[in-house]
Amino acid sequence: MPTVIFQLPDRTEHKVTAESGTVLMQAAVANGVQGIVAECGGNASCATCHVYVATAQSELVGPPNEVEDEMLDFTAAERRPTSRLSCQIQLTDTLDGLVVVVPEAQV
Repeated sequence: MPTVIFQLPDRTEHKVTAESGTVLMQAAVANGVQGIVAECGGNASCATCHVYVATAQSELVGPPNEVEDEMLDFTAAERRPTSRLSCQIQLTDTLDGLVVVVPEAQV
């Protein structure tokens, strides 16, 4: 089971362990991670689950698909090269130890 570390703007960390196959956003919501609102329920249509993936791990997560890429232009926080919608990241054992930062504008 992969563990993900959500870093909040105040530098606190929220460690979440979830079953492989779980969507990152679902794991965050189920564990009360601040700043992951997920208004659309994971349909990549609201951008309220925006996170920054740690630079060293961005290749493991892969690039956004076309729909996600367009939605990232509408996030509340600055879009960065490692921006992703957490509703579009499916957790696998390969992502164990993944670090994502919740943007300050969302908390």
